[in-house]
Amino acid sequence: MSGLEWESQRVFLAVLRSGSLSGASRLLGIAQATARRRLDSLEAGLGVKLFTRTSSGLVPTASARGLVHHVESMAMAAEAFNRMASAETQVTSGTVRLASSAFLGVEVLPGLMREFHYKHSELKLELSINDSLEDIARQESDIAVRLVRPREAEIVVRRAGALRVGLFANAQCLERYGEPANLEEVRRAPLIGPDRRTADLRRLVEVGLCEVDQPFSIATDNHLAQLAALRNGLGFGLCATTVAATYGLIQLLPDSFGFDVDVWIAMHSDLRKVGRIARTFEALGEALALYLDESSVQSTAKHPKHLVASNLI
Repeated sequence: MSGLEWESQRVFLAVLRSGSLSGASRLLGIAQATARRRLDSLEAGLGVKLFTRTSSGLVPTASARGLVHHVESMAMAAEAFNRMASAETQVTSGTVRLASSAFLGVEVLPGLMREFHYKHSELKLELSINDSLEDIARQESDIAVRLVRPREAEIVVRRAGALRVGLFANAQCLERYGEPANLEEVRRAPLIGPDRRTADLRRLVEVGLCEVDQPFSIATDNHLAQLAALRNGLGFGLCATTVAATYGLIQLLPDSFGFDVDVWIAMHSDLRKVGRIARTFEALGEALALYLDESSVQSTAKHPKHLVASNLI
């Protein structure tokens, strides 16, 4: 494959992601005329039309949709190659891609990485914040923080600790609805919970919070949206105790309800030889362990019970 062909395919992917040639040119840092020329060249070489022009932008054709998986795989491979090749033995430069769930990536990890970021300010951190799991084995990410133990081959896995989860509400919610004395009263109160994610509902049933037919007053599968609803007094819901403390949320039934969620950090075994990635892995693992240990110390006396509920946050 010549460099020109790959650059044309990068334009194709950028148009898919942005929906326009202008958006693609901004993503790639090239002139719009260059993006158009490369896309035209790719269509001519393939002998197919890749996009249909509409009033709302460029819409991919069936041929284009059939190529999406292949060009995305090529892009991920190229990105992994660049990350591996850049500053191979250096800790202070290059790129490290970190993947985590939205909840951890927004509410927990940024604070834990602060001192490391100050110390290695030239190191670029790519944060993939979503609830879908990037494939570590294929090196879609360099390091992943997960609430489910990674099972891929060739993966270095470390349990960082356990995150304590409890039932919370804010002061306004308690003022309006009163403080429930037991889980039966909680189930009759406005509850914040999942919408269509059945795995989350199963976990809530497993930990004894509700039954499978529980009506939720606020239903959303987005865990950050659940936290926002909790913070704004829309109902009662689950939250990590350390995060709840940050927002002044009040824990309910602390002596009878609560559970722990294991937190795992993982990377591909080959990356142990890459200085910046190995050091980031160690620094993040240490920071996570300290954070989770403090959370455990705060709750161990009252909450000896340990349950695995990996999809709840």
